[in-house]
Amino acid sequence: MSIKIASLHPLSGPLADFGRACRLGAHIAVDAVNAAGGVRSLGGARLELVACDTEGRAETARVEAERAIDRGAHLLIGALHSEHTAAIATVAQERRRPFLIDVSAADPITAGVADAVRRGQHPRQYVFRICPTTAMTGRRAVQYMTEIFREADTVPKRVTLIHVDDLFGQTQTRQFRAAVRAMQPPFEIVDAIPFPELATDLSREVARLKAARPDVIVPVTRPASAIALLRELAKQRVPFLGIVSPGAPGFHEPAQLAQLEALGEHVMVTLPWPNFRSPRIATLADEYARRTRGQVIEANPGYSCDAVLLLADALERAQSMDPDALVDAIRATSFPDPVMVSAGPVVFDVTGDNANAAPALIQILGRRPVPVWPKAVAMQNVVFPRPGASAER
Repeated sequence: MSIKIASLHPLSGPLADFGRACRLGAHIAVDAVNAAGGVRSLGGARLELVACDTEGRAETARVEAERAIDRGAHLLIGALHSEHTAAIATVAQERRRPFLIDVSAADPITAGVADAVRRGQHPRQYVFRICPTTAMTGRRAVQYMTEIFREADTVPKRVTLIHVDDLFGQTQTRQFRAAVRAMQPPFEIVDAIPFPELATDLSREVARLKAARPDVIVPVTRPASAIALLRELAKQRVPFLGIVSPGAPGFHEPAQLAQLEALGEHVMVTLPWPNFRSPRIATLADEYARRTRGQVIEANPGYSCDAVLLLADALERAQSMDPDALVDAIRATSFPDPVMVSAGPVVFDVTGDNANAAPALIQILGRRPVPVWPKAVAMQNVVFPRPGASAER
């Protein structure tokens, strides 16, 4: 007997590199579960990963979710892009299939489902998420920025946001601004500059940013726009103390680093990240490196790996493949020592989000992403900004 898990990720299109990394992380976890005897409470049932290509489009994501269920998928994971994930969530609720979001941060995805359940539009919630939401990441970003600058004896005063104008970018930016208002750090946001998701020319936006004279630039990008932004900052010779993203793809992935070269050095990003001090990660990280010819496991494959391991745990406890029994088991989850950085075991709140989800602050050092904050999970000290540097003008 096999238990089918549909991996709904972009395997073609502009997000394909990241989607394939997610699929690989899920495959490694499936292989690990099967090698350990499968789901013992179900007679050693083996997990089977069904790879579905969302093609980087929300409508395709919806169609692929429907097809996966029609072909017998018991569980769904995905989907990297928040708008694609929202489309899959709708299908999961309509078709009563547990859907565990591995990578997608926009708060409205789970909040909207939970609200619909409260209003009686759905009998129960089938959508859960293990990665931090944008609200969680926004609060941590403000906290980490305050702490690292304090440690460096540097106090930035002027921060400028520049963000992609899609659901993810709007939500991430809104949550960062809300965290600044609530936490009152020693810096203020002096401007917030949107740009289209598919923008390749950011000359006008960067000129506006330069005029704002920021000490720190806070970008929320997609992969292509991250490259365009850093190149334009260099072209216009924009002075700044540092670049600290509150969470965005495009600065730390291997393919991006190869294109960014020295332009990405010292950029910091608040991101979900593997906890390389966790006892669970050693074997998984070695296997990921083996299958990728030396690449280091990072956020996307790490959360997909955790998603499969958590679902295997829920299946073991549910002793059933019935969707409602699985939802009950997922809701009761307390999953210790996840692969990813976490503030505790994975547990789900009333919204379906992981209450202990927490990002790390990673920094590009030697053209590699390295966790540098908080200290409990750091693998190297922060080397930027310079000790004793000042944001005074």
